Amino acid sequence: MRITKDDSTSHMIKLSTLVAMVCTSVIFAVSLHYVRAQSPEVDASLSSLQVPDGFKLERFADVSQHGMPRMMIFDKQGNLYVTLVNTGRVLQLDTAGNSIVIAQGLNAPNGIDLLQEDLLVAEQTGIVRLHRHNDGWSAPVPFIRNLPAGGHGLKSVKVSPTGDIFVNVGSSCNVCVEDNPMRATLLRFTQDGRPAGALLTVGRHTQSAIWAHGLRNSQGLAWHPQTGEMFATNEGADNRSAVKNGQINDDTPPEHLNRIEAGKHYGWPYCWGNLAQPDKLFQDPNFTSDSNTCAVSQAPALMFPAHSTPIGISFLHNSKFPADYQPDAIVALHGSWNRKQPSGYALLRVQFRNQQPVAAFPFVTGWLQGTQAWGRPVDVIVGPDGWLYVSDDKTGWIYRIRRR
Repeated sequence: MRITKDDSTSHMIKLSTLVAMVCTSVIFAVSLHYVRAQSPEVDASLSSLQVPDGFKLERFADVSQHGMPRMMIFDKQGNLYVTLVNTGRVLQLDTAGNSIVIAQGLNAPNGIDLLQEDLLVAEQTGIVRLHRHNDGWSAPVPFIRNLPAGGHGLKSVKVSPTGDIFVNVGSSCNVCVEDNPMRATLLRFTQDGRPAGALLTVGRHTQSAIWAHGLRNSQGLAWHPQTGEMFATNEGADNRSAVKNGQINDDTPPEHLNRIEAGKHYGWPYCWGNLAQPDKLFQDPNFTSDSNTCAVSQAPALMFPAHSTPIGISFLHNSKFPADYQPDAIVALHGSWNRKQPSGYALLRVQFRNQQPVAAFPFVTGWLQGTQAWGRPVDVIVGPDGWLYVSDDKTGWIYRIRRR
């Protein structure tokens, strides 16, 4: 076909128009992304958060289109992995915050950690394993099975510095005597998924996985970088009174940070931390034990405000925070659900002296405005860049906190 000068001009005009339309669309899409990333609503929300002088808090990623983020882990390549309980997914985020789904269809995935090059993900009834391939990840395969579900059903999984695998199994109730001995415990397994609890069994008895008892719901696990001691956050019971048949007290009982030792009992459901005598446990007057449980159980290493729901914990020794922060840890308070005056919705700095926790101070506040909370921090983790990353399962955001 022969194209005349007029035809050529017409085609040139059409091509120019098409190019202009494409460029306009691209510019609009980029502009829309920028507007969303820098929207006044986001800026206003972030500006309502109070951080210490010298720090800056920013939104690293918004993953709400995939689900609400819970627990996190970084790999050696700098990728961030996060579980999404409400949609049954696991996300992988690169250093720019771009995300892809690497697993889906899981049963309320919560805890996550690396075992060598593989990922362990905690479902309600067990732990699954994702094998790393050159081009991505395998489908999840069962690794640890038959964990009790229901009640405080979300599980945590952490690999200790010595290579042991620890799993949290929360209680089935608020306050009760459990029928299943695996409830309200921390469990330990070997790297091939075999039970390796505190008490070694021999003969025909099946080896137990139970490492510690009396822990109503301990989702946050961390090991002290110098001593190797294990610390776990723990959520106290609801609707309690410090006097027999008394009215429910919003400030009872305190939440715990426990130093976990093999075979020890930590008080639940009969006793809780004693603010007047921190080295002892307080007996619940409305749910008593026939034994001497409170006298022989372990008192908390530190106490937090009642019903503030401490979850994630991370030590700061590998961070780029100031030197006086390096011995300390950050704990995420997810927030209360049934207090007249809500508590939590904050990050706490747990101060360590002589390698032991001695006090807790506000580090980031502002998610709670009056009696309404617009965000709920879940997990905290130090990234390979030395900054602190925080997941929020109310906004669907992941924050980054760094020095200015």
